[in-house]
Amino acid sequence: MSVLSACDLVARTGSPAELRGAHLEVRDGEAVALLGPARSGTTTMLQALAGLVHPLRGRVRLDGRDLATLRPHELAATRLSALGLVFPDDDLLPELTLVQNVELPLLRMGVPGTEARQRAATLLGRLFVGAGADHLPEAVSFGQRQRAAVARALVHRPRVVLAEDPTAGLDSWRALALFGLLVAVARDCGTAVVVATQDPELACLADRVVELRDGLLVERPVARTYTR
Repeated sequence: MSVLSACDLVARTGSPAELRGAHLEVRDGEAVALLGPARSGTTTMLQALAGLVHPLRGRVRLDGRDLATLRPHELAATRLSALGLVFPDDDLLPELTLVQNVELPLLRMGVPGTEARQRAATLLGRLFVGAGADHLPEAVSFGQRQRAAVARALVHRPRVVLAEDPTAGLDSWRALALFGLLVAVARDCGTAVVVATQDPELACLADRVVELRDGLLVERPVARTYTR
């Protein structure tokens, strides 16, 4: 069953258009790697899937709902409850501890504070950040901040996580570990994932690989090897 789909997307954030009729279908609980080099349009694709960029043509549907038909407050509420977002830089609030950052989506959804804190702490532990949970972002490593950002995107069990190059800035083995954790924990949560990456070897950890080429998405075979 499709949880997220894009049909005939034409979109641009600059010139020329980065998307020129892209199609994508993401099934429930599936991990999809969106492969493409810098400035290939993967960022625009993720922004369009999140409803942050309005396509010039085409439609994005989340659980069957056309994002273009939603009013601004409905779109914001949909993003909060049904989507999790991960950015190349962790984008954590510097004045909050890691666990406070992670529990924030739950608090915004009205989850009681005690339950929100417990769920956030548990997920941080699963992502091996438990020891740094009560530290501010500046006091922990970049890798720990990125794992906390992944936890924040997953803590409310969204329908889909959209992650833009979450392993950027990490060495190859830490990148492998983070990518694998994101896919594994999302799968346990029943959450679909679309991860943009420039690394074809990391992409092979996903269930499917699609490559953004000349504004179109092309399915690639998944090779189940990692040679580094």
